[in-house]
Amino acid sequence: MTLAAPALTSDADLFSEEALSDPYPQYRALRDLGPAVFLSRHDLWFVSRYAQVRSALGDWETFSSAQGIGLNDDFNRAWSSALIHMDPPAQTEQRKLFTERLSPRALRPVAGDIDRRARGLVERLLERGSFDAVTDLAQDLPVHVIMDLIGWPQEGRDQLLDMAAGWFDSAGPEVPRTAASWPRVQALMAFLTEVVAKEDLVPGGFGWDLLEARRRGEIPVEGAIGLLAGYVVAAFDTTIATLSSGVWLFARHPEQWEVLRSEPALVPSALNEIVRMESPIQVFSRVTTRDVDLGEGALIPAGARVLHSYGSANRDERHFPDPDLFDVRRNPADHLGFGFGNHACAGQGLARLEVHAVLKAMAERVERIELDGEPVRALNNITRGFAGLPVRMR
Repeated sequence: MTLAAPALTSDADLFSEEALSDPYPQYRALRDLGPAVFLSRHDLWFVSRYAQVRSALGDWETFSSAQGIGLNDDFNRAWSSALIHMDPPAQTEQRKLFTERLSPRALRPVAGDIDRRARGLVERLLERGSFDAVTDLAQDLPVHVIMDLIGWPQEGRDQLLDMAAGWFDSAGPEVPRTAASWPRVQALMAFLTEVVAKEDLVPGGFGWDLLEARRRGEIPVEGAIGLLAGYVVAAFDTTIATLSSGVWLFARHPEQWEVLRSEPALVPSALNEIVRMESPIQVFSRVTTRDVDLGEGALIPAGARVLHSYGSANRDERHFPDPDLFDVRRNPADHLGFGFGNHACAGQGLARLEVHAVLKAMAERVERIELDGEPVRALNNITRGFAGLPVRMR
């Protein structure tokens, strides 16, 4: 079988500093080439259009996660017991440990606390006027709410946030950025291993449930560590990136902030649009179990590493009219920013609660959001967000 027509091969480098800073021009060029393009620099296929990405994410039997979602062997070996590296039925059983604690019913008791914390946070930041929307705003709820749900002791929370920041970077291809992330990832693995061994978690939290499942023999110790890591890392990075990206978008589009202030019922729609515009996870990969013909000459062989781009799919003009326009009335509820299928983000309900709470509190009290300095991107092989975002609210 012909692997690819010449027009469907590209030497584009999606992991360069330029591409990570602004991937959207390259995404558009690759979408225009075809539904899937072979990236010769990294020996993998890139699926970029909405319809094909959604279809692949819903077909775990063809696009398998069992060989890992990372683009290097070290990452996939290190996290082989993580939930995200499993296919059903094993993935289905272990995922229940997430979904039961993160269901709407399970989260209902904490919703009021999240709203109160969000209102208090916004009031404090309004008094300050100028602040960093990453460290002072976006990190607050994820660090405290998620750590409380896990049952994490107060000590070590800030340390954990720093170590978790390297996890997604370490899933990239074999480039200097990936190698530089490994010391933090190794520290995270050692830290979580010690926590599980010492059972150093507060009874009643999600983490304690994992420890009890391990004691009952339902999951191995490596599985407990992997699930705990997945909960911590995914919940931190994605929610922080979404909140900070939302503040950035509203600062750049004050007319959209006026719309939201005048119609606070649009908060859920605004969140969907933020995630569509600036997908917190840009790419994940899987491996094909059979030959796949996506049409237009895109013939992916069995055993190929395939990179599915949520970020590109969510900007696909074939599905979203005028996709580069930020419009809080759009309500793209079918965006792929939280994934799709059996690996759709298990914590998205909590992320929605947190972001909704902050946006509602801001819409009630904040008249205007302005940039107060140059934003600094947190360049990452997998995620998209900010390292620093100086803003002013009034």
